[in-house]
Amino acid sequence: MNHGGWWQLKLHLAAAAPPDLVLLDLKLPEENGWDIFGRLTRKWPLLPVVVITARPNQLFTALVAGVAALLEKPLAIPKMLQTISRLLCESVETRLARMAGKVAQFHYLPARPEAQAIGAAGTG
Repeated sequence: MNHGGWWQLKLHLAAAAPPDLVLLDLKLPEENGWDIFGRLTRKWPLLPVVVITARPNQLFTALVAGVAALLEKPLAIPKMLQTISRLLCESVETRLARMAGKVAQFHYLPARPEAQAIGAAGTG
């Protein structure tokens, strides 16, 4: 099964039992992660989507799109798990405010500083 077919199968299965939360990497083999985000939020507007990326300059796109959280790679797993836990406990009002572009809590976890320092030291 090709990757596109795999995504279609996942979306079909999710239609039967909508997900509580989605972790979405922007770098997908055959499709743009932002396109997947759009399809998910059209189908389930209140679905919290956590975008994971190594791409630079995604913060403002994520804010405008109504993303629940933006996590930059490399990930800090304990903080990611805390973020997921908080999002699963969010009120409907908070989710509605985020989707309407109103002030709402946004979770942003930039790349781990120690990983950036290691990467910078290794590139010199």
